[in-house]
Amino acid sequence: MALLAIIWGYNWVVMKVSLRFSEPLTFAVLRTLPGAAALFAALIVLRRPLRPPAIGLTTIVGLLQTTGFVCLSLWALESGGAGKIAVLTFTMPFWLLVIAWLFLGEGLRGSEWCATSMALVGFLLILRPWELRGLTTTLLAVAGGLLWAIGSALVKVIQRRHHDVDVLSLAAWQMILGSPPLLVIALFTSAGSPVWSGAFIWSLVFNIVAVTALGWYLWLFILRAMPAGMAGLSTLAIPVIGAASAWIQLGERPAGAELAGVIIIFAALAVVTARGLDRRRC
Repeated sequence: MALLAIIWGYNWVVMKVSLRFSEPLTFAVLRTLPGAAALFAALIVLRRPLRPPAIGLTTIVGLLQTTGFVCLSLWALESGGAGKIAVLTFTMPFWLLVIAWLFLGEGLRGSEWCATSMALVGFLLILRPWELRGLTTTLLAVAGGLLWAIGSALVKVIQRRHHDVDVLSLAAWQMILGSPPLLVIALFTSAGSPVWSGAFIWSLVFNIVAVTALGWYLWLFILRAMPAGMAGLSTLAIPVIGAASAWIQLGERPAGAELAGVIIIFAALAVVTARGLDRRRC
């Protein structure tokens, strides 16, 4: 989870830089298709099963997580600040908590309620909805988070129904099945080719290898190892790292309320971590 938080957190800055040289959906296609190819290459090298797991549900997961989430988050990032969009997208953990409670039978207990409440307060301080501007950007980012949450819940359903499902295979298939719609949309909406600068090539390689291939594998592995709601809550370190990176590299300085929110979210994550360690000792 710590590795994923660093990779996906810093990537909000990387993506913001890449959009100076490419349209959002063009960049999305350029990262997801090669990322899927890298995962399938890993399947072959490691001699993992190539057969798609639960093809129907996996297709829906691909449409939600690869097509929907990637598309909407990049559209939002085109006109919004990297730190702010990272936070808006990460309404995902709160959507996932509700979905896991309603449909997966995952309830919160004791300190988990405390951590959730703390995280929500910290999130609201960072978001500052009373000062919210740019409604379209906000809706795109929040909708992307909702689609990701639904997709993550479906991953949990697949893993419960098929106990032998290979995480690497699931990551590869959901990505390859979700990439063609991105390609079609990009062909109809993109106005030109990207500018192949050094910065763009570096950001693209980082997104293909670390963010798309390794990152989505790590996320599906985490979903297998943790309850969906707690896995979602643990991802709140990602927008914190994203906001901090945007401050350092892009000059997007957070206000005092945002800094307070970051501290509270880290405290909530500490509660979640302590709870997880206690469970393992038991």
